[in-house]
Amino acid sequence: MTKSQLVQKLAEGSEISKKQADSVLQALVELTVGSVRKGDPVKIPGLGTFRKVQTKARMGRNPQTGEAIKIPARKKVRFSVAKTFKEAVLGGKK
Repeated sequence: MTKSQLVQKLAEGSEISKKQADSVLQALVELTVGSVRKGDPVKIPGLGTFRKVQTKARMGRNPQTGEAIKIPARKKVRFSVAKTFKEAVLGGKK
């Protein structure tokens, strides 16, 4: 689904204009980016959680030469899918 399709469905579903729906979507993205940048996780009920995590430095291997290399510590953004979303998409356990 493209952004324009998402905006159109959002506008139809909440009975607002496409311009308002686009503004709401843009505000949600900006709020999420700002909060995660500061280190605050953002939980969207029924969808999942965005959070910033710090990875540790570790040793890896160059796949072409097999030489050991050091992979430095860094920050990453993680998204954890909500259980209800996962069950709705994949179905419950049988």
